[in-house]
Amino acid sequence: MGRKPKDQEERVINRIEELRLAAGITRQELADAVGVHYQTVGYIERGEYSPSLVLALQIAKVLAQPVETIFKLEEEN
Repeated sequence: MGRKPKDQEERVINRIEELRLAAGITRQELADAVGVHYQTVGYIERGEYSPSLVLALQIAKVLAQPVETIFKLEEEN
């Protein structure tokens, strides 16, 4: 199975904002807990940046959710 060109790669979508708000955690608090700038959390929430595997696992730990509950590949229509 070959790699897709960058413009055809599947997008990763996430539920970080939804789960963060439900947990009563601010963007700044999440950022501080995982060691990134709060703007980075915003970029990830909006799908403008895909986190590393380590960062995704750290976010999952802070939100007390399995990583697959937070992140998934965007389904093709």
